[in-house]
Amino acid sequence: MLTDDQYYQAVLSSDRRFDGVFFVGVASTGIYCRTVCPAKVPQPQNCSFYPSAAAAERAGYRPCLRCRPELAPGQAKIDAVSRLAAAAANHIENGILTEQSVAALAQQLGISDRHLRRVLQQEFGVSPIQLAQTQRLLLAKRLLTDSSLSVAEVAFASGFSSVRRLNALFKQRYRLNPTDLRKRTGMPQDSLHCELAYRPPFNWPQLIDFLQGRAIAGVEQIHCDRYQRTVKIGDHQGWISVSPIPDQNKLRVELSASLVAVILPVLTRVKWLFDLAADPVLIAEHLGDLPEADSGMRVPGAFDGFEIAVRAILGQQVSVKAATTLMGRVVQTFGSPIQTPVVGLTYLTPTVAQLAEAPLAELAALGIVSRRAQAIITIAQAAAAGKLQLTAYADVDTTIQQLKAIPGIGDWTAQYMAMRILAYPDAFPSGDLVLRQVLQMDKAKAVLAAAEPWRPWRAYAAMCLWASLSPVTGDL
Repeated sequence: MLTDDQYYQAVLSSDRRFDGVFFVGVASTGIYCRTVCPAKVPQPQNCSFYPSAAAAERAGYRPCLRCRPELAPGQAKIDAVSRLAAAAANHIENGILTEQSVAALAQQLGISDRHLRRVLQQEFGVSPIQLAQTQRLLLAKRLLTDSSLSVAEVAFASGFSSVRRLNALFKQRYRLNPTDLRKRTGMPQDSLHCELAYRPPFNWPQLIDFLQGRAIAGVEQIHCDRYQRTVKIGDHQGWISVSPIPDQNKLRVELSASLVAVILPVLTRVKWLFDLAADPVLIAEHLGDLPEADSGMRVPGAFDGFEIAVRAILGQQVSVKAATTLMGRVVQTFGSPIQTPVVGLTYLTPTVAQLAEAPLAELAALGIVSRRAQAIITIAQAAAAGKLQLTAYADVDTTIQQLKAIPGIGDWTAQYMAMRILAYPDAFPSGDLVLRQVLQMDKAKAVLAAAEPWRPWRAYAAMCLWASLSPVTGDL
């Protein structure tokens, strides 16, 4: 919590640490901006400050067309209440309220409808419906500005039930017609391009090296400093490509036109995978003199939580290369072929349903130890039944307990999954062999004690320690 003067100082200095953490409403213009807006800084008496874009819009402000609030990075969540708010916000960003009610979302999160509303009001200053409405409008604004999709296509991709509803809300909130934002026209494209912002610094080379060493053949690859992979969400499938934009604190996301209908969850998953909500300056302050601590280290997340869970089980007590080879066999056997224009992307990773029904003998025949093969089937069955949530911001304690209750999954594997799947910044696989080697300690308890000063960012500490030895050996 900051004072208005502290908020204003962050705006005055264009402080990137607060980009997306709060927004400033400007009474003299009726717009709201990010802290990094290139426009002239308004007088303090004309400024008011809001915890979210939705709160600023509820107060009657329109999004700035220069700094584009829809491109602001998100916020990393640590404590239980903030993580609950983040979980709810991510479900809403994925479009859950397009098909389900607020009560259904609350039930899925294991809380009451009233508590959900209270948490979102406390964190973002708005109700669930107001948050969903703003996210839809900002996505529509992004697509209208950055793509050649028709207004009708933009409306449905953004979660609106009709073009009429999109037009009405645009005029009400932004005092614009959707067509006023059109910058690109022409024939439909085979792919779309979006931008996602982050707070610098960003150690892209280290992150891309980590992903390259673990890339699943046919599903993902690194080509010319770009991360590429196949995608299947619901009935929609296609491909994406992610690369840094030179001299800008943004990633460029290209996705096949076949994924337009699920663009919300695609972009959300990209944010998880590349840890775009991280505040590297804040994290570095907690990591002290650890190697790479001030380089903008990120914790690689999961584009597909179940995919990483399978990969984690396969990586138990084997090298990164061996685990990657085994995962490739699983994909070849149980995944689905896909045709893409991207050379090398030929398979979709197996779904929860596919592996839940996989015969144990067939999995084991791929060279997988029977105990691990059974663990994969068990975790798939639990996820398919809705008993296990393998998504970012799921309840950490509950999920770790559920994972460790599965024979073949110990604390090390559960902590690694918490790092990458649950987006838990304080996860720490203390039993990891490489961590013990780097810290020159034999016991996991000693490693845990040494890591205590790095709370609540021990996942980033683990990444720094792994990177100090090698970007592609040691851990999973």
